[in-house]
Amino acid sequence: MTPMVLLSTFIQSSTWQLFTNTETVLGQLFNTWITILFFTILLCFMVGELTHNFSLVDKVWSLIPVIYSLITLSAFPSSPRIWLMSILVTIWGFRLSYNFYRKGGYNIIPWKGEEYYRWSILRDHLMLKKRIRITFFNLLFISFYQQTLIMLFSTPLLLAAKNAEIGLNGLDYLAASFMILFILIETIADNQLYNFHLQKQNKIPHDNKFSNSLNEGFMMDGFWMHVRHPNFTAEQSIWVSFYFFGVAASGQWFNWTLTGPVLLILLFAGSSNFTESISKHKYSYYEKYKLKVPKFIPLRLKPKHGHHSK
Repeated sequence: MTPMVLLSTFIQSSTWQLFTNTETVLGQLFNTWITILFFTILLCFMVGELTHNFSLVDKVWSLIPVIYSLITLSAFPSSPRIWLMSILVTIWGFRLSYNFYRKGGYNIIPWKGEEYYRWSILRDHLMLKKRIRITFFNLLFISFYQQTLIMLFSTPLLLAAKNAEIGLNGLDYLAASFMILFILIETIADNQLYNFHLQKQNKIPHDNKFSNSLNEGFMMDGFWMHVRHPNFTAEQSIWVSFYFFGVAASGQWFNWTLTGPVLLILLFAGSSNFTESISKHKYSYYEKYKLKVPKFIPLRLKPKHGHHSK
């Protein structure tokens, strides 16, 4: 099933009526989620339009799922599954927020701080030079689509709430184990990338860990020897793992909450393509690197990438 078919099936089901019945705890919870969704859409759009800094969506990306999880936990505090899910989402959120903070992404004034570099490039792109085009891009993609996506990949929490009486089982522990593993991988990858950029900017002494990367100008050591986007791979895998909490709660291997991780994967596919289009124009070796190293999944169809000499 496609994500849209899954979502359409959900809206037409009796479960939708249960979620939208504000006389129930589940209905009130869903109503709170929708309120948060529209508030963050409006906030991101207005801040982007007033300040021309589109990175508020990046600032709240790691915070909104934590808010969804804690609100869900407050409504269903006796559910061990929701406790487990909320703890894992909080660990993920604060780790990702710290990584964004140390790169200058946050500021005491919430709408200031470093803007993610790709937004400025997109603004200057030929198709977005007209102000009205930038406005619609800000509204529909940056604000509406991405905030809706954040809510969608968080929805296994709602499925767990709907089945709060179902106890933990082996699939929960498996999903938790994989989620912890991918959070750890993403942490290591982010640290490698952060230290590489510090060395590239001569803010810390150079060592032998990133010699190839420093020679070529882009990251190609550490996890980047095995996949071109290890942090992206881990981020997608975290939310695919999270989906299985909903499976464990409902007993349905294919359910409407699959919409979130599928759309997230599509977002990262497009985002990585755009990132690589920038890199190949900046770095002469990048095209050869692409031929040697797979994009997301470390399955080598080409000779192993290693040290090279020019």
